[in-house]
Amino acid sequence: MTHPLPPVPVPGAANPAPASSPVMAPTSRQLLELRDGFQRFLLEYEFGLREIETKISILSDEFQHMHDYNPIEHVNSRVKSFDSIAAKVRRKGLDGGFATVRRHIHDIAGVRITCAFTADVYRLFDLLTAQDDVTVVRVKDYIARPKPSGYQSLHAVVTVPVFLSSGTVHVPVELQFRTVAMDFWASLEHKIYYKYDQAVPARLTAELTEAAGLAAELDARMERLHREIHDAD
Repeated sequence: MTHPLPPVPVPGAANPAPASSPVMAPTSRQLLELRDGFQRFLLEYEFGLREIETKISILSDEFQHMHDYNPIEHVNSRVKSFDSIAAKVRRKGLDGGFATVRRHIHDIAGVRITCAFTADVYRLFDLLTAQDDVTVVRVKDYIARPKPSGYQSLHAVVTVPVFLSSGTVHVPVELQFRTVAMDFWASLEHKIYYKYDQAVPARLTAELTEAAGLAAELDARMERLHREIHDAD
């Protein structure tokens, strides 16, 4: 049985119900069914996240024990909360059940992989997406083509199979690959935009863009030094 997400009131709006359709309060049973349905829905994303995390962990362990260099600096992952999903459903104007949400929202489960160098970003992306059970849905390369703000990262949406007692579910997971410098810059940008509630003064946005260029230069210089050291060895 497919349950729609509950309607989310839009702040500042009256949100009146049509006069001919009086609002009926959901029964306790309906609320429990909705809660259970949402928990099952999120569990699939938790399982999909575990599949990706396991793949990354295996690659990291292999590099650690069988090679002289591990390109993976650190990994962060999360599954969006109900409030975050509901807000995105509202922004996109989606109407329907969980299947509709899955079709249109692909970042409910997300993994960020931070690497030392830009070449590592593409290497990790290739290694992960070459695996037989990983299907690439979409790729956005903000390293080759940075955003106007200077933001750089390699984004990809992939699906992985999750084998449940009820059958196989192909779960979408968003991947973000960055260097340490890119991650530091993006973290700072996020804090600034949060502090100013998106209305960042022009002077600061200009400085952020300039800083992004400096971070890219640092990435290139450190990667060149890294290659020289390994070539000498």
